[in-house]
Amino acid sequence: MKRTANFGDNRPIYLQISGWICEKILRGEWVADQRIPSLRELGVLLEVNPNTVVRTCEYLLSQGVIYNRRGLGYFVSADAGERIRTEARRVFYEQDLANLALRMRSLGITVDEVARHLRAIGADGDGPVSADE
Repeated sequence: MKRTANFGDNRPIYLQISGWICEKILRGEWVADQRIPSLRELGVLLEVNPNTVVRTCEYLLSQGVIYNRRGLGYFVSADAGERIRTEARRVFYEQDLANLALRMRSLGITVDEVARHLRAIGADGDGPVSADE
């Protein structure tokens, strides 16, 4: 079976799998109270050690993204999307935006320039952002 996720960055694989699962939830591919694939199914699908999948699910369980029904498997939590968005926003503001500010400073780019470019690509809140526009 072909791997559906690419594990190439420096983060631990269980966190990369967690991110892959969270993206599926955010895109609406997996919805609240839907059973996610079993540990075995995920291991085969992603071509990873079953222990890595267990660690992934334990992590997502601790984050409130999924819940366990004994004997039935893991399911998407009712508020999983909001939990994922809240954490992603925190990371964006604390890490991504800070890195962007450093990069802007080193390139001599002003906030006004960035705002103008964001508006040009549709990032002004009126629709999805696309780099292809």
